[in-house]
Amino acid sequence: MGERAGAPVAPPMVLVTDTDSQLIDPGRAYHVGRDPTSEIVLDDPRVSWHHAVLHTTDGHWQLEDVGSTNGTFADGRRIQQEDVVPGTRLRFGDPAEGPAATFAGLPAPAAAERPSLVAPQASGVFRQPSAIIRLPGRTARIGRAGDNDLVLDDLLVSRHHAELRTLPDGGHEIVDLTSHNGTYLNGRPVTRAPVGPADIIGIGHSALCLSGDELVEYTDTGEISLNVQGLVVRVGPDHRVLLDDVGFPLAEKALLAVAGPSGAGKSTLLNALTGLRPADEGTVLYDGRDLYRDYAELRRRIGLVPQDDILHTQLTVRRALSYAAELRFPGDTTKEEREARVDQVIHELGLDGRADLVISSLSGGQRKRVSVALELLTKPSLLFLDEPTSGLDPGMERSVMTMLRSLADDGRTVVVVTHSVLSLSVCDRLLVLAPGGRTAYYGPPGEALEFFGYSEWPEAFEAFESEDHAAWQRRYRESPQYQRYVATGSVPVVPAAHPAEAGSPFGREKPQGWFSQLATLVRRYTAVLAADRLFLTVMIALPFIIGVMCRAMAGSRISSDNAINVVLTLCIGGLLTGSANAVREVVKERPIYQRERVVGLSRSAYLVSKVVVLGTITVAQAAVLTTVGLAGVNLSPTLATGVRVHSGVVLPPLAELILAVAMLSFSAMMLGLLVSALVRKEEATMPMLVLLSVVQIVFSGAMLKLHGVPGLEQFAWLVPSRWGLAAMAQTVDLHTIFPTAITADPLFRPDRARWLRCMGILVGLSTVLFFAVLALLRRQEPAIMRK
Repeated sequence: MGERAGAPVAPPMVLVTDTDSQLIDPGRAYHVGRDPTSEIVLDDPRVSWHHAVLHTTDGHWQLEDVGSTNGTFADGRRIQQEDVVPGTRLRFGDPAEGPAATFAGLPAPAAAERPSLVAPQASGVFRQPSAIIRLPGRTARIGRAGDNDLVLDDLLVSRHHAELRTLPDGGHEIVDLTSHNGTYLNGRPVTRAPVGPADIIGIGHSALCLSGDELVEYTDTGEISLNVQGLVVRVGPDHRVLLDDVGFPLAEKALLAVAGPSGAGKSTLLNALTGLRPADEGTVLYDGRDLYRDYAELRRRIGLVPQDDILHTQLTVRRALSYAAELRFPGDTTKEEREARVDQVIHELGLDGRADLVISSLSGGQRKRVSVALELLTKPSLLFLDEPTSGLDPGMERSVMTMLRSLADDGRTVVVVTHSVLSLSVCDRLLVLAPGGRTAYYGPPGEALEFFGYSEWPEAFEAFESEDHAAWQRRYRESPQYQRYVATGSVPVVPAAHPAEAGSPFGREKPQGWFSQLATLVRRYTAVLAADRLFLTVMIALPFIIGVMCRAMAGSRISSDNAINVVLTLCIGGLLTGSANAVREVVKERPIYQRERVVGLSRSAYLVSKVVVLGTITVAQAAVLTTVGLAGVNLSPTLATGVRVHSGVVLPPLAELILAVAMLSFSAMMLGLLVSALVRKEEATMPMLVLLSVVQIVFSGAMLKLHGVPGLEQFAWLVPSRWGLAAMAQTVDLHTIFPTAITADPLFRPDRARWLRCMGILVGLSTVLFFAVLALLRRQEPAIMRK
């Protein structure tokens, strides 16, 4: 089935399936089927074990069905043989829903290019190799350090990142050396995997491929194209369309503005282009690679500046960028390397004179520059900005847009969503969306108003609202501008490989450098809290104030006159300090968390950092509150009846009370984190705090008889204050000091096993709340990461 001697040679092509893409070399035949040894494996029960063969004949490609059970189909018709050309799409096993394979052509390499080398087939663009090494025996080590066989000068690459090993049978495998940012094979994260000539190894900004006994490197230097094909987004049970068949090509080093009236789908388009919320139909090609399929690898080459600040504004510019660099770069990067990169982006964004100023003291435009600087740390090739000029005066707006122009000229593709039309002239292309997410115009900004037939933008936007939305889309599709700027610039349509269909793009990826991330997060969070003077003041004053109140009630000794009030005050103090510390701490950082999560932040490390810092503060506050309130107070008094109260069940009474208040306060802190992760706006936290505090006080057991009351008693089991107050009541022997129907509760009777059970249940409730917060954090993540 091969080519005859002297016959014309069929061109190489790229075969794209729902889960993979590979280079088709005319020098061999390719077997298609479920057999894992096939060159083209389609793991679907409708596909036969040996289904078809793809081969060349007389200078062209041909696919031949080899007696499959369910057949092979082209355009819905069953075929036995089919000539294959670029653009051919075949289905196997079912004409409508069987696994699909699409063939795409490749441009011929330049005459000066080595014939044995091809660029990575997934890139879609042939570029000159940045490095070629001959494989040195059995193992080629790859990394940032100078002692590697292939040195990658990229801070996203670990010092010793991966090894390409030669196997005894002559094959090769790639092995990740527990790198920080991972090693990828054909867009999927791997720890160890076999590598063939048609496979692409992704490390940092580099794509590596085998060519005989050589390893060829192609570096993503930022000059990449973006090709958007037929994006459709639907939401809700009625499948309401938010984005309707939007597509356009964007060249290298270009600046695109996306404009349109409210409700036109600008934010929806941004989420689809960045992969945060993949479109239900259509494809986004990052330099020819399917962004949704290869998202795990490509996400670190995409920068996103949302409308909200993604920096802790309590920190200085330099310090905030330094913490971000620690989180995004491998743990083996030196402090000097990170500082050098931070200084580079500060200089690039013109922030040299403001590097040591607190971010909150900067103007709106300067703060936006800092957000851009954060994204430039990792040298993204594709930069998106959502309403970067919102709230800025015209002069500052012009400055920001000019900055974006220079970023594109320096070798990046930049897309900016904007409501303003004052600075569109600095852009290369303008995409105007009409309501309903329909393309009303795509092309040079200077031709837009003439195309719409208006002299002012407000008139055009008013027309969008009053006229048929679909008519604008039809008008543009039938215009010369569409043929000139869209149709002639697009690549052949490639079927989308959406995560919902092909599985998570993150594969089996595991967070790298968990302890390193945790250490950085703890230091950053501590610095943020230390810079918040209001928080510090309240944090220090609150336990002292409540402690003094408790001391005033207790006097010199616990008695029947004050015992219930003292215990209840300790309970309320623990609840307030713990929950007040945490109730705002997740919701206020939501934009920061969402962005950092996309670029590799560990969800559990983020939450544990909150628990460590806030937990330390909360326990310290509990110790201060209890010590100030009860140090020197006689907790084992002799009652008027002559009965001596024996306080303390397991430990000395003051130590027990400190421990009980600390555990109650810690549980309340975890409940506060749950509320903070649950609400959408920071303003909603205070009403929730008041409500939960009232519920906890009522169901603590100090104000309402709970024992033996069906329903109330069982509900109280879920309330931390029930167990915290019970432990305190046992310590001071509350029922003996102050015998009433309420204090006759069996949980209040001193007993070693009972006291330890109360403390254990508080630990258990805190653990349950921890995992509940973790689950809520997952809900806040981009849709593509929850697949």
